[in-house]
Amino acid sequence: MSWMIDPSHTRVQFSTRHMMIATVRGEFKEFGGTVEFDEAKPEATKVAVEIKTGSVDSKDAKRDGHLVSPDFFDAAKFPVMSFKSKRVENVKGERAKLIGDLTIKDVTHEVALDVEFHGLAKAPWGTTNAGFEAKGKLNRKDFGLVWNVALETGGVLVGEDVNITIDAEIVKQA
Repeated sequence: MSWMIDPSHTRVQFSTRHMMIATVRGEFKEFGGTVEFDEAKPEATKVAVEIKTGSVDSKDAKRDGHLVSPDFFDAAKFPVMSFKSKRVENVKGERAKLIGDLTIKDVTHEVALDVEFHGLAKAPWGTTNAGFEAKGKLNRKDFGLVWNVALETGGVLVGEDVNITIDAEIVKQA
């Protein structure tokens, strides 16, 4: 069954360490995609998502400008990052692992997301909606996002590990 991601009820968020002592959080405001999902066969789920790299929002305009520059996402040259699922594993009740290819700056690596299904609901306007939360971690350097500055006290300005959290609501298509 085909479903569309509802962008007004979905958030694509990330976090990483700043100066090894604090956590910086942000999100992407523009994205879209499709999901093939059947509650009776969750292992057959397929997901395809595109995220506009220039839509990054970390609540700091200067940092966001740096993130869209060639030092990081190079949004002018690579305006979209994408995720395409390959398989679903370890389905246990409402939990599963979604494995797929993430492409950032024309570099593709397999990533795994821990997914929790929050159920189905019938909306007042007649649609059927489903909710999910997905979490994962990646090393940004694997995708060519290598810019950093060494700190005089040791460590670096920007952490290598990036935590991803996606709260998604999808809408069943007629």
